[in-house]
Amino acid sequence: MSSVAVLTQESFAEHRSGLKDIKIMGSVPEDEAYIPTYLEAFPPLPDKGALGEKTGEAAGAWSKIRPIKASVITQVFHVPLEERRYKDNSQFGEGEEAKVCLDIMQKTGAHIELSLAKDQGLSIMVTGKLDSVMKARKEIVARLQTQASATVLIPKEHHRFVIGKNGEKLQDLELKTATKIAIPRSDDPNANICITGTKEGIEKARHEMQLISAEQDKRAVECLSLEKAFHPFITGAYNRLVQELSQETGARISVPPPSLPKDEIVITGEKEAVAIAIARVRAIYEEKKQKTTTISVEVKKSQHKYIVGPKGNTLQEILENTGVSVEMPPLESASETIILRGEPEKLGPALTQVYAKAKSVIELKVIAPAWLHRFIIGKKGQNISRITQQLPKVHIEFTDGEERINLEGPTEEVEQAQAQLQEIIKDLMARMDYAEINIDQRFHRHLIGKNGANINRIKEQYKVSVRIPQDSEHCGLVRIEGDPQGVQLARKELMDMAQRMENERMKDLIIEQKFHRTIIGQKGERIKEVRDKFPEVIIIFPDQQQKSDIVQLRGPKNEVEKCAKFLQKLIAELVESSFSISVPILKQFHKNIIGKGGANIKRIREETSTKIDLPTENSNSEIIVITGKKSNCDAARDRILAIQKELANLKEAEVSIPAKLHNSLIGSKGSLVRSVMEECGGVHIHFPSEGSGLDKVTIRGPAEEVERARKQLLQLAEEKQVNNFSVELQAKPEYHKFLIGRGGANIRRVRDRTGARIIFPSTDETEQKHITIMGKEEAVRLAQKELETLIKNLDDVIEDSMVVDPRHHRHFVCRRGQVLRDLAEDYGGVAVSFPRTSTQSDRITLKGPRECVDAAKYRIQEIIRELESQVSVEVAIPQRYHRGVMGPKGCRIQQITWEHEVQIKFPDRDESAAQESASQENGETDNILRKCDIITVTGQAEKCELARATLLALVPVTIDVEVSYDLHRYIIGQKGSGIRKMMEDYEVNVWVPQPEQQSNIIKITGQVSSVERARQGLLERVKELQAELEDRALRSFKVTLSVDSKYHPKIIGRKGAVISQIRKDFDVSVQFPDKSDEQQDVITIGGYEKNANEARAAIEQLVAVLQEMVSEDIRLDRRVHARIIGARGKTIRKLMDEFNVDIQFPQPGSEDPNKVTITGLPENVDNAIDHLLNLEEEYMLTVTETATMAAYMKPPSKAVGAGGNYEDRKALAKGFVVRNAPWNAQGNKAPDVISSEEFPTFGYGITPKQTSAWGPKKW
Repeated sequence: MSSVAVLTQESFAEHRSGLKDIKIMGSVPEDEAYIPTYLEAFPPLPDKGALGEKTGEAAGAWSKIRPIKASVITQVFHVPLEERRYKDNSQFGEGEEAKVCLDIMQKTGAHIELSLAKDQGLSIMVTGKLDSVMKARKEIVARLQTQASATVLIPKEHHRFVIGKNGEKLQDLELKTATKIAIPRSDDPNANICITGTKEGIEKARHEMQLISAEQDKRAVECLSLEKAFHPFITGAYNRLVQELSQETGARISVPPPSLPKDEIVITGEKEAVAIAIARVRAIYEEKKQKTTTISVEVKKSQHKYIVGPKGNTLQEILENTGVSVEMPPLESASETIILRGEPEKLGPALTQVYAKAKSVIELKVIAPAWLHRFIIGKKGQNISRITQQLPKVHIEFTDGEERINLEGPTEEVEQAQAQLQEIIKDLMARMDYAEINIDQRFHRHLIGKNGANINRIKEQYKVSVRIPQDSEHCGLVRIEGDPQGVQLARKELMDMAQRMENERMKDLIIEQKFHRTIIGQKGERIKEVRDKFPEVIIIFPDQQQKSDIVQLRGPKNEVEKCAKFLQKLIAELVESSFSISVPILKQFHKNIIGKGGANIKRIREETSTKIDLPTENSNSEIIVITGKKSNCDAARDRILAIQKELANLKEAEVSIPAKLHNSLIGSKGSLVRSVMEECGGVHIHFPSEGSGLDKVTIRGPAEEVERARKQLLQLAEEKQVNNFSVELQAKPEYHKFLIGRGGANIRRVRDRTGARIIFPSTDETEQKHITIMGKEEAVRLAQKELETLIKNLDDVIEDSMVVDPRHHRHFVCRRGQVLRDLAEDYGGVAVSFPRTSTQSDRITLKGPRECVDAAKYRIQEIIRELESQVSVEVAIPQRYHRGVMGPKGCRIQQITWEHEVQIKFPDRDESAAQESASQENGETDNILRKCDIITVTGQAEKCELARATLLALVPVTIDVEVSYDLHRYIIGQKGSGIRKMMEDYEVNVWVPQPEQQSNIIKITGQVSSVERARQGLLERVKELQAELEDRALRSFKVTLSVDSKYHPKIIGRKGAVISQIRKDFDVSVQFPDKSDEQQDVITIGGYEKNANEARAAIEQLVAVLQEMVSEDIRLDRRVHARIIGARGKTIRKLMDEFNVDIQFPQPGSEDPNKVTITGLPENVDNAIDHLLNLEEEYMLTVTETATMAAYMKPPSKAVGAGGNYEDRKALAKGFVVRNAPWNAQGNKAPDVISSEEFPTFGYGITPKQTSAWGPKKW
């Protein structure tokens, strides 16, 4: 780390007085004080580059935060060259191996690093979680190591015996040999069977299949039972001898592999060939049995694999070189005895090779604490990679949780790796330490912080690693590893945090969830202010999905209480301002309430401080919701109702109903009063608020409907007073529409017959099954009986069928079965099933309540009659207009289809017709109708004609409107805003000719009605523009006035107040001459002739008054100027207004700083002068007293007096001096220490820069 020297006052004194005992070299005399260099006195800050290098790692840690609580292991293993699947080293790191590793990393989440050893083997280091590393290693072995494959020729007729019954034999063979066996299909003439797997497995599988084939072969098959120990002499090294025998004799010789404990050698083929082969094999066996002997040696079990070699190659190599067979004990056996069999003279060299192979590779263990493993591996495995690159044949394995490291490889290289690892461990043990602290698990997430902020800060600050156990471990032990000092500091901070959290208090506040968003504010601004006010308190809001009202506060007790009180006060204000009322306003008046550009609604919101929500344009709701304080909401409601009253011929009536009956008239959740409003044409009935005690109920709406609603309310009130009886029925919601009937016919019939009122639940009510019947008890019972009968009939579900011509089926099932859904909704949920198109059936099935089924059948027959009476009408509209006729996303066609109940089909687009449209648009017409121009309309005859007329009305037409070319630019508007607005308002396209054409014709294209409206709008705009031009001509009148320039500032006034008032009063423009104009006295006035002359007269009158004014100069002591002017000129402005004069103080640096000029009428000037002189006399007394007191309190002068000696004066004059300062370099200038600008001082000794009380002059 860089060190920074701090130069204190004591250091200065020591430098100046020469107290430091420093040996000074050079020409500086010993008796003089030592003068430090500039770098000694002001040492530089650390180099930016060095700092960046040290902090770069820390910065990188933020961008790659390693997962906390992750258990990471690293495994390194080696793939020999002969087992590598991809051996092309020219593209190492970019070829297939890299692609495979990348794919494995993406699948498993482990990190893989490849390196190439000197023997061209592959070193692979895998890092990650244990399960990820295991999965990655399995994938690597399967995809990067070779999988041997071989083919064996088995006669085609024997394949079925290899497969076995239901493939059981083949599956068993694959399971035992761990191979994959591919047998060609029966229709494939190929007889070769492919085996894939390890070499041993392939050999086992081949042998087994050859045995099966031999058993089934009609040729001679001989089995020789020879001792297993002599089989290697029969096969020879690498099976060369047995292959030679097979070639010479023509017989197939099948010798069981070493791993298969069988003695039988099977020889198949021609009898003569088999006999010769048997003789040759027996001869070899007898010879070896007589000449060979055996010796046994003990070799560690762990070294056996090095004697066997990869795929048994080492054993074959010893057999080839010495003629001695080496018999290895099975892998599952604990025996360490190896038997060598061969001729006596050859056993010695063979034994030597066995020992050499056994000792070629050793295993060692290095002891290292488990917590130190990841530091030994290094960041991204760099330490281990360095060792494995130097010693590529060494395999290093770390085991998670064990305090040892396993090394495997050649003896010399393993020992070197062991020494390097021990050196790394020794170094790490010397400079690394760890500590474990027990912290309650409930505090762990607070220690970690949001997104790991707290724990990462501690890691970076103290350069340590902190391991916090996962929640599932139920452990409170936190482990810190790293530099000893950093470990202790981190431990202390974590303990302090835990202690602080133990002393914290948590409090739950109940706040309705609807207020949470308001308290948080937009982008969290409001809650940020609260958190800034209470920084030690953590405020936690629940997730919106939890639907919880609990807000948690956590922090020091006092701060939590203060924060809770603050939030409760805030909630009380929110509750007060969250009062809301609903105002029913007719839908057609909503746009008038909004106003142009939202002006009306914005003004109401601002003036009443309320929130006003209107329903969306496509909504059927008429309710406007007002939210805010109660008084403000009432004011906003009154203003909105006033707008509606002005626009509509609405009547408002009041009916007096006892307050005790209001709740019963409103009904459950407003159901009763809502039914009255719906019956009476949508009138609005307003009851007074509960508890007010008022009897007046307000009814608002059309006159006739208001009277009807009034009568119903009075009748209901009378019924309530006489006999208020009600019952509830339950019926499935899907039955409701059928009970009500089309247009309410069924329910109206029941009401008329019984006199009871029947109320169905609205769609927004939670309980949809309840039907309420209200009225007199007798009427209610009668209506209840009728409805129960209807509901019972509806519950009687039957299944019926009817015949419908298949050509009409599509009408019912098209549009995702909309017609069927409508039938189910209107007729008590009846289910209608149509047959599949492939069956060609004409019978449909209906299932549901009997009455609903009958009604649905009748309705289906009506629909069929309508379909059969449909006609098709052709409408000829040129194809180029089809897109405009359809409208955006086909909205116009959808509207016509819905309004007229027809189907409209457009022809396919013809590209050749589109190319001819250009000539037709230029005026050429073609009376020949093309197929692509015909639109087909299908439906009832009269409705088709209406739809046809509507379609033709949508065909755009083009008209010419003559408008003077001079007005075109005003019609277009700034950046085309005018013409764009016209096209949007009238839904037309307006074409204005190019300027170079200078044409007066503007073309308007669109629907007939829209074009006509656009033409009228364009002509009205032309009239407005012509009126504006005429008005502009009248306003262009100008008159000039000659006024002495010295009066111009007075005419303009302070900040232009006087001239602005003249411009406003007379609606004129007044221009004063520029400094560059020759005539400096001329003032130009522009506007209407009358206004300009009146403004001229007003200015002349003002000048006459100014000419009568005089200017007087007086002398006022400059020390009292500031008090006379006052703060920001407030006092002097008051004086000028009082005496009606202008007072000017001298500018800074003027020749006479005491001179003050007063301008005004003579009498006013004299009065102002007298007042100013009186103020000066009063203020000077205070100034004199202040100066006298300052003289006594002034500190002794630091200037050198006559009594000072020469040395003191010299030292003071010299000051603090440094050598080799930057300003001593050639071309640089030393700073002037006397200058107050370069070295400003503090205190009253500085004379403030004098400025005018009025600011800089403007003229």
